[in-house]
Amino acid sequence: MDHLEALYAEVLSHIEKDPHREGLKGTPHRAAQTWRYLTSGYHMDLTKLINSAIFTSEVDQMILVNNIEFYSVCEHHLLPFFGKCHVAYVPQGKVLGLSKIARIVELFSRRLQIQEELTSQIAHCIEEAVNADGVGVIMEARHMCMMMRGVAKQSSEMKTSVMLGSFRDDKKTRDEFLALLDH
Repeated sequence: MDHLEALYAEVLSHIEKDPHREGLKGTPHRAAQTWRYLTSGYHMDLTKLINSAIFTSEVDQMILVNNIEFYSVCEHHLLPFFGKCHVAYVPQGKVLGLSKIARIVELFSRRLQIQEELTSQIAHCIEEAVNADGVGVIMEARHMCMMMRGVAKQSSEMKTSVMLGSFRDDKKTRDEFLALLDH
C-alpha cells in the first residue's frame, strides 16, 4: 500500500464503523488512483502538450471553440465542479491546433482550483502560446460544494470570464464573441 492509499485507509477508519467491510475493500487503492487522475494536471508538461501544434497562418479573424466539457476539483472543499468552457482568440500570424485548446483546458482543470483562477490560467496560456491579439474565455460550472453542502442550491451555476487584449479593449470584438456564444 502506498502512502496515499494508507492515508485513505486511515480516513476510512475515522468515518466508518467497519472500514474493512466488503464494500470498502480496495477503496483506499481506488480513491488514491482517482485523486492521482483528478490532479494529473500538476504533472502535465504544457510545452509537450502543445508540442508542434502552433502553425503560421494569415487568419486574423476570431477563432472560437465552445462547449469544451471540463471537470475540476474545488481547492476549498475538495469537491468537484464541472461544466463547459468557451475559448476564443484573434490570432496574429500563428494559430493553435484545435485539439490543443481542449487539452489546455484539461491541463488546468486537473488541478485543485477555483473557477476564477482556472478561467484566467486558460486565457493567459492561449495568449502566450500564439501571441494572440486578444483572448476571451467564459466558463460555466456547477459546484458540488454549493450543491451538496452548505447552502445546498442544486440549480446554481457560476459563470466567469476573462477578456484579454482586443477582447477587453474593443467592444466590437467582445460583442462578436458573446454573439457567437448565443447562436
